[in-house]
Amino acid sequence: MEMKRKLRAGILGATGMVGQRFITLLADHPWFEVGLVAASARSAGKTYEEAAGPRWKMAEPMPEAVKGLIVRDVADVEKNAAEVDFFFSAVDMTKEEIRAIEEAYAKTETPVVSNNSAHRWTPDVPMVVPELNPEHLDVIPFQKKRLGTERGFILVKPNCSIQSYTPALHALRQFVPKVVVATTYQAISGAGKTFGDWPEMIDNVIPYIGGEEEKSEQEPLRIWGHIENGVIVKATSPIITTQCLRVPVSDGHTAAVFVTFEKKPEKEEILRLWKEFKGVPQELHLPSAPAQFITYFDEDNRPQARLDRMTERGMGVCVGRLREDTVYDYKFVGLSHNTLRGAAGGGVLSAELLTAKGLIQPK
Repeated sequence: MEMKRKLRAGILGATGMVGQRFITLLADHPWFEVGLVAASARSAGKTYEEAAGPRWKMAEPMPEAVKGLIVRDVADVEKNAAEVDFFFSAVDMTKEEIRAIEEAYAKTETPVVSNNSAHRWTPDVPMVVPELNPEHLDVIPFQKKRLGTERGFILVKPNCSIQSYTPALHALRQFVPKVVVATTYQAISGAGKTFGDWPEMIDNVIPYIGGEEEKSEQEPLRIWGHIENGVIVKATSPIITTQCLRVPVSDGHTAAVFVTFEKKPEKEEILRLWKEFKGVPQELHLPSAPAQFITYFDEDNRPQARLDRMTERGMGVCVGRLREDTVYDYKFVGLSHNTLRGAAGGGVLSAELLTAKGLIQPK
């Protein structure tokens, strides 16, 4: 895809962990560049290095190109929107505040690709994993009509934990999953933490993550839903039940999954479908798309977070230990990198899909 110039992206909530991940992902991006960084009023007016440097959590060093950028106040909506082509949103506010500010930015005719959960159940806002439900972009014209915009809209990405197992199930939808039981073992970066600022997690497991189980059970159904009368109607099946645990892992969410199908497939069919599964990002060769979306490991002790979370630059989904079960049809283990595929990387891939479809363009 030929571009006359790189699209200028603004990052809302640029000093937090997901904002920092957006910064690193855009450092050498072929289509996008960081045009503006915005955060809370307490960071506004400082250089990005001054504001984010003391709490830089990425393994990679802060890119030189952003160090001198002056952090804007995220509340200066009109002023900020005038300088960029679209926004990535990773703001830390209440859900009501996030809903309001993201709509305010969209109404400036500036698309917003959000990492936040606030708009995941807004009926005309698509919640997209680009390989799984790109057809949900078709709801955007209805959203624009509601907002009164020609160019501005909001797209959100789903919870990071569901991406460790939903893609594996999606590839098998022809066999109609009926019941899914999943336990997720979630890394501390999902809470925006490192071991340095959360020492209580060392040698510990916390069997509760607020709101996570409801998201894990309901959000796959929205991804598998359909558009009807200008809104997304969630699917009614499969029945999904989950438990979500915080574990002492820096990055990478693991899931132990049990599934029963309406039409039970052979193990060889499952492995073939996982290997062959491709989506629109692979067909379009989007810059952040993994060449192999689902990677299966034959070894009994894989996938492992430390060894496998960076598969396909952290944008792949890893699966292993597929075997028949005594209660359900099959069980398997999934893994995905929660701040790459699950958060900022998934946002960048979604923005690439929107650009390829002509929904994000230069102002």
